[in-house]
This record gives sequence, C-alpha cells and structure tokens, in this order.
Amino acid sequence: MNAGDVICGREANLDNPNTSEESKQHSREVLDNEYDGGNVDAGSGDKNPNNVARDLKATLNNPKVSDEAKQGAKECLN
Repeated sequence: MNAGDVICGREANLDNPNTSEESKQHSREVLDNEYDGGNVDAGSGDKNPNNVARDLKATLNNPKVSDEAKQGAKECLN
C-alpha cells in the first residue's frame, strides 16, 4: 500500500462520523508520526487515473458522504 492510500484512508476515518474517537485518535497519531501530518504527496503512488475518477464520482453520489468530503472530491476531479 502506498503512502497516498494510507493517508486517504486515515483522513477518511477522521471525517467519518461513525468511527470511534479512539479510532480517530489512532489515525491522527499515524498521520502525525509516520506521514508528517498527512503532508506527503498523495499522488506519488501508481494509481489508475480512471479508477481514481470513478471513485471520486461515486463519492459525489453517495448520500452517506459528508458535504465536506463531497467538496474535496469535487476539487480533486477538477
């Protein structure tokens, strides 16, 4: 798993209202201790651009996703 995948997963956990505070704290610690607070270039992995775009579009259409996450997905698509 590349750094971008880990960072995206941890940040998604932080934004998820259904995860526990303990889980969110662990994600904060991982981001702070291993990924400079999430400031690693998330595009450094070898992701298929079509798959990324598909996933971002799915985020926009998912009613369970927060408005903040949808805004982030819109920015990434642009």
